[in-house]
Amino acid sequence: MGKVVMYGSVSVDGFVADEDDRPGPLFDWLTGGDVPLDDSGVLKVSQASYDHTRPYWDGIGVTIAGRRVFDLTDGWDGKPPGGIDHVVVVSHRPAPEGWDPGAPFHFVDGVEAAVAKAQELAGDRVVEVAAGDVGGQALAKGLVDEVRMDVVPVVFGSGRRFFGPVHAQHLLEDPDVVIQGDRVLHLCYRVRRGREAR
Repeated sequence: MGKVVMYGSVSVDGFVADEDDRPGPLFDWLTGGDVPLDDSGVLKVSQASYDHTRPYWDGIGVTIAGRRVFDLTDGWDGKPPGGIDHVVVVSHRPAPEGWDPGAPFHFVDGVEAAVAKAQELAGDRVVEVAAGDVGGQALAKGLVDEVRMDVVPVVFGSGRRFFGPVHAQHLLEDPDVVIQGDRVLHLCYRVRRGREAR
């Protein structure tokens, strides 16, 4: 079974979006470089960011997102972002009216059920959980193996928190990846397990 990774771009003060769900400059590092990250022609990063990000993206089998993100992106028009095979949407509501039932999106009520469904679909590939409320809930329930952050040099002051509703302490290992790109610092932390986790 593949690992579960909580991932997102984040401000230095820990936000993934402002109060109005706008990411501001958090994704500028994805378009400010000269190395194409995908075939879109839009995403261009530094070589250091490419060498870090592309292999990770290639390993993702399923992304878990909340209904807020799904609605804000209009469900990515029924096509999972970044060439991912499936998206599991955590939602207490069913798919939108008129939604294509053949689209590789799965609507699941609850984070634990979402992770279980995602692991079933992903096999030995990575299950990515979007940072924010859903990612924080997964971390709080002990379902996350690794935290990956693309830290952008901006301070938001308020907004949508990277760790969402997490209020208890959770210890992470020392970062096993620290890579400086252009206008971004890539960090990866394994989540501590068992008695040493708190």
